[in-house]
Amino acid sequence: MQVESGDRLRLTEIFLSVQGEARSAGWPTVFVRLTGCPLRCQYCDTAYAFHGGQWWEIDAILAEVASHGVRHVCVTGGEPLAQKRCIGLLERLCDAGYEVSLETSGAIDISDVDRRVSRVLDLKTPASNEQGRNLLGNIPLLTAHDQLKFVICDRGDYDWAKAMLVEHALTARCEVLFSPSFSQVEPRALAEWILADRLPVRFQMQLHKQLWGDAQGR
Repeated sequence: MQVESGDRLRLTEIFLSVQGEARSAGWPTVFVRLTGCPLRCQYCDTAYAFHGGQWWEIDAILAEVASHGVRHVCVTGGEPLAQKRCIGLLERLCDAGYEVSLETSGAIDISDVDRRVSRVLDLKTPASNEQGRNLLGNIPLLTAHDQLKFVICDRGDYDWAKAMLVEHALTARCEVLFSPSFSQVEPRALAEWILADRLPVRFQMQLHKQLWGDAQGR
């Protein structure tokens, strides 16, 4: 019997690792990486997920997630919301009792995402080369359950992100994360900028890269 396309998503991989970023950093987490992304950030470390992948039924995705025996699940990409059926997958994962996070570029409307999901929105900086894709209408939708991330590539990105904090009162909406772009800005430099300006943001580094480098599937 042929499966209807509405029951399926195109996936690059599902794997168990340690969450390396955001509020759940350090927790054993199942990552569900969807295929495809409309953006081309210059620092992207998951370009292998732009194309290819395999079709998975949503029931099969849930079964694979359950087989790993952990409670944290991260739906990522690529850009997971580029596949409309991602919304249904997120709801099913929440219904199954998982702690669910979504890593999204912020270039696609997040209003339909289940409110039980912690939405980690990556606001694109000038040096990402995709600043123009930011959908600023997503910002008012963020709550204390969500997180907003800036990947900082240079001092210009930092100054831009700092201005965005004020212009949109971001820290009053949700937790804000500043992350150094891997190999592009020294983590210590970014930490010192944050301290000098007394910014009310969380400095973070990618834990998984400290553990495994650029290994795919981690």
